[in-house]
Amino acid sequence: MKKIATLLIAGFLSTSAFARDTVLQIPLADVLAMPEAQGKLDGSVKFYLAGQKTPKITQKLSEDISNQKTNSVGKSDEFGCKWAALSALIAFQNSAKKEGANAVVDLVSYYRKNETKSDSTIECHAGGFVIGVALKGSYAKVAE
Repeated sequence: MKKIATLLIAGFLSTSAFARDTVLQIPLADVLAMPEAQGKLDGSVKFYLAGQKTPKITQKLSEDISNQKTNSVGKSDEFGCKWAALSALIAFQNSAKKEGANAVVDLVSYYRKNETKSDSTIECHAGGFVIGVALKGSYAKVAE
């Protein structure tokens, strides 16, 4: 009986320890400045958070969502968040090129389909095993 109680307590403690959901606000500028971004974001597509000043939008195209995750093993929450955000931006860049867009505008955090707007940061959620960023934005053609 003592072994069962010990196992139940250990199971509860380990489950609650890994069921965390730490919310971080990561500056978009920090993601774009990552050394890893230099080889993956080619500059042909610009990113603008909702509320951020944009060049004149000449054509607004479709809306899209990018929900990217990374494992948290061996990564700080901050680095994992930047990595997941970079993955989301890369996905947007690739789709924007296919759409004929040179920008993604009105980007908002979209965790569990809840929009969070900021003109400077992206919301990230870090758990015990997984770190994730979900973004929603519109492809557009902007004046250069």
